[in-house]
Amino acid sequence: MPDIVDIAVSAGSFTTLVTAVQLANLVDTLKSPGPFTVFAPNDDAFAKLPPGTIHTLVQNIPQLSRILTFHVVPGKLMQADLAKLGSVTSVEGSPIRIDCSEGFEVKNATVVAADIEADNGVIHVIDTVILMG
Repeated sequence: MPDIVDIAVSAGSFTTLVTAVQLANLVDTLKSPGPFTVFAPNDDAFAKLPPGTIHTLVQNIPQLSRILTFHVVPGKLMQADLAKLGSVTSVEGSPIRIDCSEGFEVKNATVVAADIEADNGVIHVIDTVILMG
């Protein structure tokens, strides 16, 4: 089974995320055994960011890394697991609110594809980049 990074690369709808992960030197981490739960913003999610945001983040790798690790949770948590928790703590260290009462929401993002299993965890595709705070 492919790992999280290989799935993101082959999907073709995560080009911005894959580039950001490469720039932040997180590829090896996300290819490690994990397991990880990744809330993966698709290219449309990155396109929703205010103009210039991605350029600014590329110029500030520590901030880019913090935002990316805010989208990753230790362990393999499927939608059913997350629904029971209500909140999880990201690798970055901040809490992420989970709401499965009407659909599947992660902080301010809607999950558009859940439970994509990888060799080293699971991916939940989200429609918005989630920001800390």
